[in-house]
Amino acid sequence: MADWAERVQVIRVIGTGAMGRGIAQWAAAGGVTVELADARPEAVAGAVEQVGAMFARLAAKGRMKPDEADAARARLRPVGDPLTPLAGCDLVVEAVREDLAVKRELFAELEKYAPEETVFATNTSSLSVTAIGAALVDPSRLAGLHFFNPVPLMKVVEVVPGARTAGWIPDGFASLVRRLGHTPVIAPDTPGFLVNHAGRGLATEALQILAEAVAEPVDVDRIARDVLGLKMGPFELMDLTGLDVSHPVLETIWTGFHGEPRLRPSRITRQRYEAGLLGRKTCEGFYRYTDGVQEEPPETAPDAAPRPVWIHDTTPGTREKLGALLGTADIAVETGETPSAEAVILVAPDDRAALDVALEAGLPPERTLGVDPFGGFFTRLTLAVHPGVDPAAGRAARAALAATGRPVTVVRDAPAPVAARLLASIVNVAAEIAAQRLATPADIDAAVRLGLGYPRGPLEWGDAEGAQRIHAVLTGLLTRTGDPRYRPSRWLTERAALNLPLTDPGTAPSDLD
Repeated sequence: MADWAERVQVIRVIGTGAMGRGIAQWAAAGGVTVELADARPEAVAGAVEQVGAMFARLAAKGRMKPDEADAARARLRPVGDPLTPLAGCDLVVEAVREDLAVKRELFAELEKYAPEETVFATNTSSLSVTAIGAALVDPSRLAGLHFFNPVPLMKVVEVVPGARTAGWIPDGFASLVRRLGHTPVIAPDTPGFLVNHAGRGLATEALQILAEAVAEPVDVDRIARDVLGLKMGPFELMDLTGLDVSHPVLETIWTGFHGEPRLRPSRITRQRYEAGLLGRKTCEGFYRYTDGVQEEPPETAPDAAPRPVWIHDTTPGTREKLGALLGTADIAVETGETPSAEAVILVAPDDRAALDVALEAGLPPERTLGVDPFGGFFTRLTLAVHPGVDPAAGRAARAALAATGRPVTVVRDAPAPVAARLLASIVNVAAEIAAQRLATPADIDAAVRLGLGYPRGPLEWGDAEGAQRIHAVLTGLLTRTGDPRYRPSRWLTERAALNLPLTDPGTAPSDLD
């Protein structure tokens, strides 16, 4: 409700940890008076000082005008006790520790003191908004406002209505979020809400690839960054977040959706979590860290006797594109209908294993290797090796690819290349969220772009690569592995068949009214 959002003048933030301070900075910078409260009075004073110093720092860097920084700092009001009289307070945002009993007790007490017109919001990241609201006599006044850390920089806020939230509140919260400079998305009160739910597509498939020994964490991360264009690879991200946070989220979302295979976590994270290999905070996770710097093995290329290369035209244009790239490095590329006895053979499937292509085409498997065509061979090249490859042929193929100046990652051959598997999982999980009508396609894409930093929203990304291509990768994996995690969402299947964009909600029964 836009008029309510425009009338909001005072917000009380309860809890002055990192999230509470970030929310206070965001709201004060947006022009709202912020009352800071905490069960520990000394924490309130520290929060006011720290947030005020942040405004001064932004002004010194030219990111705020000095008078704007002074005004924002003046809007910070320490009140200490969370139950200090709330007359004149329009909204209470709770940011205390992630404990259901603690949050329910706090809101039950607040309800005794807050005027009827004061609305409540919880910043929970994993608990049910409905369950928190059940402690209230009037649960209709509570909804979720899930911010991301650091709040001033992470521009997305999930607005999460509970089962009994008043109908006007989601739109009212969304309007307030926009007024104060962030982007709202309406998220369902389901495990992981929207951002963390959608993020399972990348993490769970990366762990599956590791469990199959297809690639090492550093290999997957390099492919995710260089081929898919992600800012961080999935294993880097889990190390940054910490497995003490990431692993419980993986387990909670999976169990919350009653064992849905697409969201299945991995034995790998449980074992590492129990071993204390949490990531940066313990200096060891999927990587080791020295003085906070991630240790990563250098990339090398083997010395190998040059051999001619013959390229199978796996998909239209493969031979031309890959041949032109190798030609820039003066690699001898054979152009005959069949390879010579000395040639190394390259195939480039995007929804099959290299070995499958070799056997179907009658190519000698000992000299046939796969090159991932994802990205058009413009960035990192991924070389897939099946068990029957002659090592000398494999080294010659790797050396030929490295001679182009592109970095080369060597992985085990699998039913689909690593980049295609990661993207197909990202798109499929998002498509299932849309299929269940948990969020609109626009909100799914906005939440993932802003909350996870992906270069595109997952449904937009699926459209860019082609729904039919994503569907083919998933059905190929399902056929070859029998693993139900690769079941294509009905949303994806229907749109691939209809040539309808994944971002298009399509016709609904209500459209016929």
